[in-house]
Formats: sequence, C-alpha cells, structure tokens
Amino acid sequence: MDELTLLQARRIALAAQGFCDRAHREPSMRTLDRTVARTGVLQVDSVNVLQRAHYMPLYSRMGPYDTDLLRRASERRPRRLVEYWAHVQAFMPVELWPLMRHRMEHYRSERGKWGFAAADPALEPRVLAAVRERGPVTARDLDAEFSGPRSREHWGWNWSEARKVLDYLFLVGDVAIAGRTRQFEVVYDLPERVLPTAVLEAPTPSPQEAVTELVRRAARSHGVGSAACLADHYRLRLQPAPGKPSAKVAIEQLVEDGELVPVRVRGWGRPAYLHRGARLPRAVDARTLLSPFDPVVWERARAEALFGFHYRIEIYVPAAERVHGYYVLPFLLGDRLVARVDLKADRAARVLLVQGSFAEEAAPPGTAAELATELRRLAGWLDLDDVVVVPRGDLAPALAAALTQA
Repeated sequence: MDELTLLQARRIALAAQGFCDRAHREPSMRTLDRTVARTGVLQVDSVNVLQRAHYMPLYSRMGPYDTDLLRRASERRPRRLVEYWAHVQAFMPVELWPLMRHRMEHYRSERGKWGFAAADPALEPRVLAAVRERGPVTARDLDAEFSGPRSREHWGWNWSEARKVLDYLFLVGDVAIAGRTRQFEVVYDLPERVLPTAVLEAPTPSPQEAVTELVRRAARSHGVGSAACLADHYRLRLQPAPGKPSAKVAIEQLVEDGELVPVRVRGWGRPAYLHRGARLPRAVDARTLLSPFDPVVWERARAEALFGFHYRIEIYVPAAERVHGYYVLPFLLGDRLVARVDLKADRAARVLLVQGSFAEEAAPPGTAAELATELRRLAGWLDLDDVVVVPRGDLAPALAAALTQA
C-alpha cells in the first residue's frame, strides 16, 4: 500500500477540485462545464447574506464571472444542469438523472423524504395534471386551487399543500425543476419539458450500478478520500444491507478494476483511496474564499483531517453564542486554509462588510494583505464599491490596515 504525506493528499484534493486548472481570461460556458466536472455538484441554499451558495464554488475556481452563465446552463436548452437531491438540494449535470432513478424509487416507496411531504396522496394526480396543463408553475401558482390556510406550526417549513405535493413529485421524478424566480421560488415542470430527450431515454442502471458510477465520480472529485468521504459526496449508503446498494461494494469493485488505489495518508486514522487519474501538483497557487457549502469543506471531518481546520456553520446558533459569526468563509491561500471571515453584502450601502476576521494558528505573515486583495476582488464581483472591516477578531487590525494601504 502506498503512503501519502498530508501535504501530498491536500494538493491532490485541491487539484481534483479544480484549483490548479489554468484560468480562462473571461470565464465561459466551457469554463463552467470544466468546473462542474470537478466539483460534481453545486449545493443549493437559500441564504443570501453574501451570495447564494451555488454561485460561490464557481467563483472560487473561475474567479469573477457572469452569474448568468449558471442560469443559462440550468434553464435554457440544451440544459447542462438540473436540480435534484444529489448531495442535498444541488445542481448536477443532466446526465446524472438516470443515476438518481434508484433514489427516486426509494422516495416513492418511502412516501417522500420527509414525513409531511405528500400529506394528501389524493392531490398528487390532480397537481401533476395541473403541471402538465399549465407548466412551468410555482407552488404559489397552484395554491388557490389546492391549498387551504397554511400551518404556522413550523417556522420555515409551513409549506402549502400544493408545495408539499410538488416537492414529493420532484423527489420521485414525476416533475423536474425548470428554474427559479427572482424570489428564489422553485419553478416546476414535466421532466420531458426540462431534460434533454437523450437523458430521459437513457437506460436505467441497477441501483448498485448507479451507486458505483456515483462513487467513481466522487473519487474523481476528491482525488483521494476515505470511504466515508466518497459516500458522502452523493449521500450514499456506505455499508451493505440486504437488497440495498452500497458505496462499500462500489469501492471494492473500483479497487478490483484498478480505478481506485488503496493508500495510507500520514496522520489519518482510516484507510484512503486514490483515484488512478488523480494529479499531484508540485504546488497549488490558490487565493480565494470558499463558501460554507463548498465541496472542499462541506464534509467537516475531511476538512479537519486535510487542513487541520475545525469548521462549523453558525447560522442557527444564537448570535451571542457564535464563535466566529453568522456566515463564515474559509480563506484558501496556496494549499492551506489560513483564515476565516464573517461576510455580509450590505447592498443598500454598497459595501462588503467584514463582520469578523480570524487568522488560523499557522497563518503566514502575508495573510492580511492577500486576504485584502481577495476581498477587493470579491466585492467587485458582487458589484459593491468598498470593503469595511468591523474590529472583531485577531486578524481585523492587520486586515483593515492592508485594505487602507491597498
């Protein structure tokens, strides 16, 4: 069994995620395709305190780009991306649709992912008929016909009956997401009006075949990772169970085929697997901020194992109890996570607000200056005029000074 140092594993992982790809002078649809091939998926999240989550991994790898590229890729023909529950809610390449059919059938047998989805099965054929007749539609478009007064029991989850049924139909593949409104509402339509014909007519693999292909793709996106890392990328069952596909079986098959090579990563307490096509660069020349939902850090145990970076998102933590802040982004410099900043786009004042800035223990001396440059770049991409640093965190004084000098 080969052994990798932690530095080698880190560089392999960052190269697999696209941080060593040659920059395009003006990011294009080709750049987006290349980037999504690296990340595998783009996690979707509604929080918009800075920029919605699915836009950020593209920025981190492509630099400032026209966000209309993502809208065109996911809403115009020929569609390249479609939303589904691929990691969690995420944009994925359209060719993954057949690989998700086993998941759709599981949700159908389980009556949806959540207990309150499809609360009234009698509404399903009627709502589906309405989508067929009127689509594309939002849940709000169907509320008057299918929904009574909304429950106020669960803040944030008080979905109307129309929304519950539409969400169930989405999970089981009877409808697809055609896009989103400016208010971020989901727009539903029939799959045949959303997805390319070739994707819809593609053969359905067996559940284990689908899981094996997803693990293969996860391994390419990781470069090197543990079995748990590879399973988490598409939220797959790791251990075998009677009648269920598993990532462990997939890993064993890929090792036997020579696509995965068992390796030992120095300092890791668990076996790892190296993709045979993984690249080990001599250096990683990165300088960018990562979303809390970036594939580099979304599996928190992996981020800690690779970077020594203990990371928890604190959105749902009461303000007085937060350690670093509400929406905290790690700062990637070279091949290390050297700092973190709590950011907010104050669009009314047209400033990027740094509400907290913190250096990691081994941050190099030039961290503040490098971070200042990156914050200016991010502000420009967000169409903000300035960067304002709140005096909170050990890096704040040096960062404020670096921004003033710049």
